[in-house]
Amino acid sequence: MSISTIIGLIVLGIAAGVLSALVGIGGGIVIVPVLVMAFGLSQHTAQGTTLAMLSFPVALVSAWNYHKQGMVDWKFAIIICLGFIIGGYFGSNIALTLSPRIIKRVFACLMIVVAIKMFWDTRKV
Repeated sequence: MSISTIIGLIVLGIAAGVLSALVGIGGGIVIVPVLVMAFGLSQHTAQGTTLAMLSFPVALVSAWNYHKQGMVDWKFAIIICLGFIIGGYFGSNIALTLSPRIIKRVFACLMIVVAIKMFWDTRKV
C-alpha cells in the first residue's frame, strides 16, 4: 500500500468521523462511496471494510461525548443495538448474494430517498 493511499484513507476516516459525529450520519454514507469511487474497491469489499471499521469502540468514543451532555438514551441505544446485530447478520447474508450493480443501486436509492426526505422535512423537533 502506498503512502498516498494510507494518507487518503486517514483523511477519509477523519472526514467520516467528523461528519458522523457532527450530524449523526452513518460513516458508511461517506466511506462506502469513496472506497468504491476513489480507491477502486468493489461495492461488497467497501461495505465489508466499512462494517469492520465501524466497530463498537469507535462509535463509543463519539457517543461518550454526547452522553456527557445528556444526549444519549442508553435504553433506546441498547435495544436498537440488539436489533442491529440481528439485522446486520441477515442483511450481510442477503447482500453477499446480490450483484455489485444491484447493491450500488440500492445504496444510491437509499441515499436519494433519505436526502429528499430530510431536505423537505419541515417538522421542528
